[in-house]
Amino acid sequence: MRPRNLTSSRRRSAALFALFLSIFLLSSGSSLLTSAAVSAHARAGDAVPTPPSVPISPRRSAAFGAVIVAGLLLLQYAHRRKPFILLWASGWLLIAPAMLLIARGYESGRAANFALGLSQFLGICTATLFFWSADLYRQTRFIRPARLRALIAAGAWFLIAPLLFGAAAVLTPGYVISAILLAGAGAMYAAVLIERRMIGAGLVAFVLLGLGVSNLAAAVVVPRMLATGQFTFEILVVNAVLYTFGALGIHQLVFEDMTYELQTTNRRLEAAREELLQAAITDPLTGCHNRRFLEQVMDRELQRHARFQLPLSLLFIDVDKFKQINDTLGHEAGDRVLQYVARFLKRHIREADYVFRWGGDEFLVLITCGGEEAARKAAVLKASFDAAPEAVELPPGIGLSVGWAEVPPGTDDLLPLVKEADERMYADKGHAAKAPPAQTPAPATARRRRKT
Repeated sequence: MRPRNLTSSRRRSAALFALFLSIFLLSSGSSLLTSAAVSAHARAGDAVPTPPSVPISPRRSAAFGAVIVAGLLLLQYAHRRKPFILLWASGWLLIAPAMLLIARGYESGRAANFALGLSQFLGICTATLFFWSADLYRQTRFIRPARLRALIAAGAWFLIAPLLFGAAAVLTPGYVISAILLAGAGAMYAAVLIERRMIGAGLVAFVLLGLGVSNLAAAVVVPRMLATGQFTFEILVVNAVLYTFGALGIHQLVFEDMTYELQTTNRRLEAAREELLQAAITDPLTGCHNRRFLEQVMDRELQRHARFQLPLSLLFIDVDKFKQINDTLGHEAGDRVLQYVARFLKRHIREADYVFRWGGDEFLVLITCGGEEAARKAAVLKASFDAAPEAVELPPGIGLSVGWAEVPPGTDDLLPLVKEADERMYADKGHAAKAPPAQTPAPATARRRRKT
């Protein structure tokens, strides 16, 4: 699958490169033709004609640009299906009618005031959508359906107030409300920058905060704007620059969000992989390693001990009278015994060594020591198990039989040595069974007998 995807991406890149190259050649060709025509006029002594002036309305241009950005965001939404992208696209779409309403002149003053009030209301709706997008992205849930109903009352005011009180009744409130919403959205995207280190979120936060300041400044100079038209063009230029950076920032944020989502998914998959790996090498009842893990570490441990010339031994441990417990007290009691034995072994075996559940009531310990020390460790484990205070809670007669085997240098397989340790364990079990009761005094065992 990966080579096919790479091939298709290369084909798309080649197609885009060919497209851009053809556009560049066409534009270069037209420029050359134009230059050639101008040079021909100059050589002939003719005057070079001045190209005709084309009047451009800044507000209509802003509306056209907003529609283009909204279309690009809708394409992003079709690919990503994220609600915050759809809200951004809707906000950009509302900018277009808001600009077009004030881009033309009106014969009636009431019609002009109504268009101005509707444009301000659409600006508030745009700021609300940007705030809502930040709310959804951060999952803060500030925007709720009940709170959105306030837009109905705001819409009624911004449509009726300019007809009754003039344009000043909606300009200042409109700019102030938009400034508050844009600043709030910018603060939330700034929080995204701090939390996730996304450049796009930082750029969007800068733009939204800048637009908030611009709207607040416009609210302050409303009287001059109405009287002389002063600052109108300057504010429009500032907003155009900010919105341009905002379009770049939101597209950057969309791509960074996709990357962040992939990284999060990869971390979850890695965690799931680790869990599956641990489940594959761990006995679910006791939490000890299983036989599969012994097969994995056997060669590594043998090589390590051979390289550093470290001694290595095996302890084979069996729980005495375990079958009787299962038959008389049930498997739940047997499971509790196995869990206790596993905890006991983990407490008394170093972390650098390995404790395996070999099967049933048998445990295997891979320990770094020689044969004599392994024999002493076996005796210590038996005595410590009988003397442990927690052993009082176990059924009567429970004990450990332990066999050992030293791993000689040059060994490449532990299974024959496991059999040797198993035979010593059975010899230890038989010796314990033949021992007279008076010779097996253990504090915990005696307490268990008194308890029963």
